[in-house]
Amino acid sequence: MAAAPPTYTCCEALDVDRPYQPGQTLTVHWTVEFPDEPSSTSPQVELAARLTGPYGTVDDLKAASTVPGLVTFEAAPVRPVGAPGERPVSTIAIGADAEPGFYDLTTSVIGDGNTTTSGSSIVQVTPKV
Repeated sequence: MAAAPPTYTCCEALDVDRPYQPGQTLTVHWTVEFPDEPSSTSPQVELAARLTGPYGTVDDLKAASTVPGLVTFEAAPVRPVGAPGERPVSTIAIGADAEPGFYDLTTSVIGDGNTTTSGSSIVQVTPKV
């Protein structure tokens, strides 16, 4: 029986539990859980992260209401190798002209056979000071 590959989830609370300003970079520190028996093969996964908004309120974001003028900022895909101690990171550059509001941070783990697990968090972008 083959050993299980590591599992990846988003993200550290400090990544999302603070406000960002236009022009800053959101860093997603992926949480990795290694199995008791490490796999001898590299995981065949791709980690993806994107930020979509702005929404005027958290309720609008949660309702997934269609709001004109939504923009999406995306991180380059990350393909971890599964090495012990590996800490994959995705970075999303928030545009310098990003409007203040609430943004939906969507993270995905795309695995073998295109199976996808996703998560969502709320990130606030505040006016640039």
